[in-house]
Amino acid sequence: MNDLDRALKEMASEGLILIQDGAVQLTERGIWLGEEWRRLLLKEEPIIEVVAGLADGSVTGLVVVLSAFIAGLATSAAVFAAFLTLTSVAITNFSSFMLGGITEDLADMLNLRALMDYSLSDIPDKVERDKSLALVKHLFTVLHAEISRSNLQAAAICGTTTFLAGSMPIIAYLTLPSPLDIVLSLSLVAAIVGVFLVRYRSKRTRVHWKVTLFETIVIVAIAVLASLLLGRSV
Repeated sequence: MNDLDRALKEMASEGLILIQDGAVQLTERGIWLGEEWRRLLLKEEPIIEVVAGLADGSVTGLVVVLSAFIAGLATSAAVFAAFLTLTSVAITNFSSFMLGGITEDLADMLNLRALMDYSLSDIPDKVERDKSLALVKHLFTVLHAEISRSNLQAAAICGTTTFLAGSMPIIAYLTLPSPLDIVLSLSLVAAIVGVFLVRYRSKRTRVHWKVTLFETIVIVAIAVLASLLLGRSV
């Protein structure tokens, strides 16, 4: 029995594949496990991107609305300051996720490749060892291309989510008459934080929504208060 047959037999015994008449087919468990490995290696599920986008957008929108309301800015000045601030935060999030993701993933790939090369160096047959090393090199070439694409997608998701989450309360504040403007703006921020952000975090982390709600409110409140205090001191 060669290595391939032995590996297929082990996978079949674990319920990952079915072997019938020489044909190999993935089971539901095998498909699920493959998807989990794909998400892990390529980071396809944009959890941190959505959470960061919703949190940063909500905080930015709330700070801009409260600052404009407290300072009593004219509409033209408020529009300029609001969207300049929001665009800066969205672009910063985009560039941070893009550069940070590329740097982190390349470092992880180099570490993983070093470990795999070390493991493959134990193969006594030089021909088989060279084949395995060539296969690993090809695998990491494919992974590099996929990870670069996923990093661009993650950065775009974070930047877009930030802008959308922050623009909705700002647009409501700038377009509606007083006092409906401040009421609806704060309601939108509360909805974004309390429904979308908390629900998404609770679902992904499998933590009770009350715990997630408390954590989120504390973090957002600290961020908003710090921003307002720094703004008044400048």
